[in-house]
Amino acid sequence: MISFRHMAFAVTSFGLPLAISCLLILTVCEISQAHFNKHIALFVFGDSLYDPGNNNYINTTPEFQANFFPYGESYFNPPSGRFSDGRLIPDFVAELAKLPLIPAYLDPRNKEFVYGANFASGGAGALVESHAGFVVDLKTQLQYFRDLEKQFRQNLGDSEAEQLLSDAVYLFSCGGNDYLSPVGNNESILYPYTHEEYVGMVIGNLTDAFKGIHERGGRKIGIVTVPPIGCWPSVRAGRPDNTCSEEIDIIVSLHNQELSQKLQELENQLEGFMYAKYDLNTAIRKRMKNPSKYGFKVGDSACCGSGPFGGIYSCGGKRGVNEFKLCKNASDYFFFDSNHPNEVASQQFANMFWNGDSSVTSPYNLKALFKGKQLPTSSGKLDL
Repeated sequence: MISFRHMAFAVTSFGLPLAISCLLILTVCEISQAHFNKHIALFVFGDSLYDPGNNNYINTTPEFQANFFPYGESYFNPPSGRFSDGRLIPDFVAELAKLPLIPAYLDPRNKEFVYGANFASGGAGALVESHAGFVVDLKTQLQYFRDLEKQFRQNLGDSEAEQLLSDAVYLFSCGGNDYLSPVGNNESILYPYTHEEYVGMVIGNLTDAFKGIHERGGRKIGIVTVPPIGCWPSVRAGRPDNTCSEEIDIIVSLHNQELSQKLQELENQLEGFMYAKYDLNTAIRKRMKNPSKYGFKVGDSACCGSGPFGGIYSCGGKRGVNEFKLCKNASDYFFFDSNHPNEVASQQFANMFWNGDSSVTSPYNLKALFKGKQLPTSSGKLDL
């Protein structure tokens, strides 16, 4: 077989016109360039901040689903199952990466995942025990990814599959449900564990997930910090004084500190490991405290729900409370329902995750992971 590298010589040796020879050389160059310009796949893991509708296809309850009105009202008709009025962070990341919407892995209509797959499940945590029986926990999401890896190897061959997995970016949002799911215990949300022990278990499972992906060739991780869920409208509405939960705030802060430390350790331990960590916690706090700066009118209450701050999780009327209020313009409210930001906020987060400097996402941003470009140092001009 004549290789591309020697094709030009072979053509001229057989006496073909020089113009045809040059044309073939250009074609070979274009083929080679196309190889290097191939898309980079996106694989998504986590919870309701990322779930594109996987929970539509599992045996669960409406508390863990969003495939009914008014979810999706700003973009999807019929509702897709996203916990928002529209698109989510991974949807906008895919757009920035010039990819189509990354399909829900459990949707039986999706057979090909050449651009990636979304395994996220609303309500899922890093711990199997978090909302067990109602969601797809992170461990199971990783098993689905391993199944897909086998499919890639069968369909593409080992070499192409390994290249796809090595080039790909792996997006995570996980941990919040591990701290929300135990809420309700009288003594402590984490009884019988100390805060440090419980966070250690959550971070340990996340670490296992990162290592598992690395073992299968994955090198580039994108992850958001756990949001300030202690001040979620749902949490505040459930407390006698309607204040934030100080205990949840403390443990979320501990989680985010431990996550940063663990990612730095993995960067030193695992060959080729790169990551982009976006400070979603700070970004949300800023919008809740000063919504008008970011284009919102209301920062601490939900567009869709009932009770104080719209904090009763009744949006859609299918979760045990039939009546709910729905605002006229979802983009006015940072929160769409009592646990989830709206589409506008998700787009803002995705843009900063993609383009943010080192004060926003570090040590790389997503653009650097996708494009291989250097992360700009903090300029003081960009805001979370």
